[in-house]
This record gives sequence, C-alpha cells and structure tokens, in this order.
Amino acid sequence: MEILLDTANIEAIRKYEAILPLAGVTTNPSIVKKEGKVDFFSHMNTIREIIGQERMLHVQVVAEDKAGMLKDAETILDQIDREVYLKIPASEEGLKAIKALKKAGLNVTATAIYTKMQAYLAIAAGADYIAPYFNRMENLNIDATKAVAAMANEIEYSNSKTKIVAASFKNVGQVTTALEQGAQAVTVAPDVIAQALAMPSIDQAVDDFTKDWESVFGEGSTIASLQG
Repeated sequence: MEILLDTANIEAIRKYEAILPLAGVTTNPSIVKKEGKVDFFSHMNTIREIIGQERMLHVQVVAEDKAGMLKDAETILDQIDREVYLKIPASEEGLKAIKALKKAGLNVTATAIYTKMQAYLAIAAGADYIAPYFNRMENLNIDATKAVAAMANEIEYSNSKTKIVAASFKNVGQVTTALEQGAQAVTVAPDVIAQALAMPSIDQAVDDFTKDWESVFGEGSTIASLQG
C-alpha cells in the first residue's frame, strides 16, 4: 500500500512527512489555489525538498489540448525535475498526451477518472497510475466501490504495471474501501488523515496504559527512566 498526501500546504506536508510512511505528495490546480497566489515552481520545489527525491511528486498540467499539455509537462519537468509524475486528465486530448509522454519514457498519472472505460483506456495507454475520484463518483451515483474493483481486475487480467491511486475522499471509510477493492495507493487530504487518528478510543487507550504503568512505577516514570 502506498499513501500519498493530497495537499500543497507546506506545514501539513512537514507535519505528516514526520508521522506517516509517505510514498509522496499529489497536487492539482484546485489544491494549489488553496495556498493563494504562491510562486508555483518555488512552492513545488520546496515540497520536493521536504519529501526528497526518493518519494513521488505528482503535478498536474493545466492546458486542455494535447499540444498545450505537452508544453505544460515539459515546463514542469524543466522547472522541478525529471522524476515528477505528470498528472494528465483522462480526456480525449489527455489520452493523446499520455501516449506521447509514455513514448518519451516519462512518469504519468491519468487523473479525473470517473468511469471504468476511462480507466481501461488509460491503462492501455500505459499510464503509471490511474486516479479514480472516489467521492465525486459517488456524488454522481456511480458505484465507486465496484468501479475500483473492476479497474484492479483489468490491471491483473492485462498483466499491466499500472497502479490505482484512488483519490477524492471525504471520509476514512471511503479510503479503506478503495484499498479493500484493490487500489494499490491512495492520496488522502490532511483532514481525512486527521479523522483517522483522532478517535477518542485511541487517546483513551494511551491514557489507560500510562496510568497503569504509573500506578506501579510512579507518576511521570517511563521505561527509559528505569535506567536512571
């Protein structure tokens, strides 16, 4: 399982990079908008510095036609680095761009996937990752659970190297469902991760362990303090 952080917020990336076994960070124009009018490439390079070269950085093109997407992609690679995963919408023009980028040996994530057919075409085009929008699919009355399972089956059946990086989650249940249906990766916003770690039962268990320990070994003591 690969966990990616779905944000461009530097503070959140620093925080969760220290907590989670992150595989990388994903961004898109809507996520970048939340940070205000930043120096885009400087901001992306700061993210790269935080996560390092060994982790993935996914950056999305903005142009809507193949030629524009390829120009955006080349600019991203020039201004950040050649290891960036280029996020390309799985539209008609996007599929053209995905084919060209993969022919050039570049890293590609097919994004804005709502249907199984989109996913199948992106898999056939050689995308490294496909990003189905789980919550948005459910909002459109599309069975996201069955769709992700079908995508996973197609990857296995075709012996493809493509991975599913499920995206667009509003709660922890959607994340776990996507993984249970065969998604190899998920990209999760900081607020959803916070939901997962904010259960009162977790804090209660930690408090109970501490109280039980201190009842025997003294208030404020720890295992390390026994050496002293």
